[in-house]
Amino acid sequence: MQARIFIGVWTATMALASASVWAEKPVSSEKKKAAAWAASHFVAREVENLPFRFSIGGVPSREFLKGCKKEQKLEQLPNGKSLKTLSFADPKTGLKVTCLATTYKDYPVVEWTLLFKNNGSQDTPILSDIKSFDVVLPRKSADEFLLHWNNADNCAVDSYAPHVQPMKPNEVFEVAPLQGWPTSGNYPFWNLEYDGGGTIAVIGWPGQWSMKMARDTGSSIALLGGQELTHFVLHPGEEVRSPMSVLLFYVGDWIRGQNVWRRWIVNCNLPRPGNKLVPTHYAACFANLQPVPEEEIGSIEGFTREGIKLDYWILDAGWYTNRGHWWNTGTWEVDRERFPKGVKAVSDAAHKNGLGFVLWFEPERCVAGSWLAENHPEWVSGGKNGGAVFIGNPDCWKWIVETFDGLIKSEGVDVYRQDHNIAPMNDWRGHDTPDRQGITEIKDVTGYLAYWDELLRRNPKMWIDSCSGGGRRNDLETMRRSVPLLRSDAFDGPIVQQCQTYGLSLWLPYFGSGTGFTDEYMYRSCIFPASRVGGDARDKSLNYMLFKRMLAEFRKLQPYLLDDYYPLTPYSTENNVWIGWQLNSPEKGGGYALVFRREEAAAESQVIKMRGLEAKATYEVEDMNTGKAERIKGKDLMDGFEVRLAKRASALYIYRKSK
Repeated sequence: MQARIFIGVWTATMALASASVWAEKPVSSEKKKAAAWAASHFVAREVENLPFRFSIGGVPSREFLKGCKKEQKLEQLPNGKSLKTLSFADPKTGLKVTCLATTYKDYPVVEWTLLFKNNGSQDTPILSDIKSFDVVLPRKSADEFLLHWNNADNCAVDSYAPHVQPMKPNEVFEVAPLQGWPTSGNYPFWNLEYDGGGTIAVIGWPGQWSMKMARDTGSSIALLGGQELTHFVLHPGEEVRSPMSVLLFYVGDWIRGQNVWRRWIVNCNLPRPGNKLVPTHYAACFANLQPVPEEEIGSIEGFTREGIKLDYWILDAGWYTNRGHWWNTGTWEVDRERFPKGVKAVSDAAHKNGLGFVLWFEPERCVAGSWLAENHPEWVSGGKNGGAVFIGNPDCWKWIVETFDGLIKSEGVDVYRQDHNIAPMNDWRGHDTPDRQGITEIKDVTGYLAYWDELLRRNPKMWIDSCSGGGRRNDLETMRRSVPLLRSDAFDGPIVQQCQTYGLSLWLPYFGSGTGFTDEYMYRSCIFPASRVGGDARDKSLNYMLFKRMLAEFRKLQPYLLDDYYPLTPYSTENNVWIGWQLNSPEKGGGYALVFRREEAAAESQVIKMRGLEAKATYEVEDMNTGKAERIKGKDLMDGFEVRLAKRASALYIYRKSK
């Protein structure tokens, strides 16, 4: 590999990602800005500055809250967190509004959630237009606001595609997800770049949220968001919550902001089963949606026969009584005709061969004729015709907890995989009366989160895989309790995999997908924190030699998969370009760069500029295509080095700082 200086022009999006030689850790100025913002916006007596709004009986919250009894307290929580609780109690209506605001000692992050409780003896007046996110961001410089945002999962090649646009005076950016899936169509994560830094804004809500960003004619932008539809009374004793709102403040370019965000996600949000960070891994599955134990166990033993050490075995949908098709959920019993010894026979085989066991479930949907639809039609949106299961119903919630916790224990489940293949919004709204619009959604969302919390409490070493018609429910609240082992139901072909990794890595460090037994180009296109191969390992003719080499490469990259992320090329879904990215750990002194020349790319070479390295340090760089290693200065790697590849080929460089 020959390092050389490169002078050129990138697209507008990538030109913003200028080279940086500092580690992407939070710095004191960022943390001070977050602390100052929180100190000025969470003061009970200063209702004009509160970062939320609502109406009650047609009265705006800023007027209503002035007449409330106000209290506030500050608590120091473990892991360097502080919780400020603001409460507002109205003696006339009985309504108590509570704002829970959390700040972090080590990260420039502020988050808050609202609670509304009726402490009175009668229904409250109508609560409406609850906007839990009501923030104005002013800028000082002449440079315009730049909004960075991504598609959500569309189950398509452009799932998670990144975008950037200037927010000019009077410009409005208004988005919501599709039909109640929170990360379908539009993604509730945004990065506003301005003043030599910026602010990341996020709504955490596994339901139908909305966000409106409006530029004024001066130098400010207003962000207004929350649950899309709220118009309800609260009954005596009833309590509901709002979406979670999050702000992260950063200095430097927008990619640096994304890496501060990634670090916060890893260190403060990713699940820790058994008090250990959820493991990056390489898994396998048979990929039959009407599975039988002979196939599953035979494949597990096939990998062992070939001397291939994997981490997890995934048994997907279809193991339950389903009348011949995996879609027919609602009778949550193991199909004893196909699994006479239970699914436990497969999990036992996985455990015997050194694998953890992942099993698929879908408690929030049932079909006509299923046990659930027949025996508890009052829990189902379509009654005996099937549909969405209202997990917010207390009796339904208790049944789901006991049923699925029982299956987890009886079938030897290490990782609980929950799918959600029904768009819930119309069922939620159709279930509500005119004076209770939004209530079913709130109760289902809180029931869903409480269900997962209870499963994790009962099974503290277990972790959860979020799977929702692909990646359609990977909001922040969900990601605090799970990881997505399948980020999208679109996963065929290298371009789809490359593009999804490129875009999603900006926001979620941990995700997964997979491929079948294939070639080097496709295997490298499928390197993620949760990688997977699918196939029938009973077949001795498969190319196990290549897969072993690719698995060995993955093991070398595994220590860096959750570290700082840098796009190295522009994003494109076209087949005539190069694409690539870098994962870097300043703390470990290493990382890797992965670059692809697509099948129709005319350019025989590409100049790659690494980021996040120490300019004066020397790095041992191993070219995984040739096996050769060179010692190269960090400055030369960041100034640019040329990569030459044949069409439909990849280059992988692993580097470590020399001692």
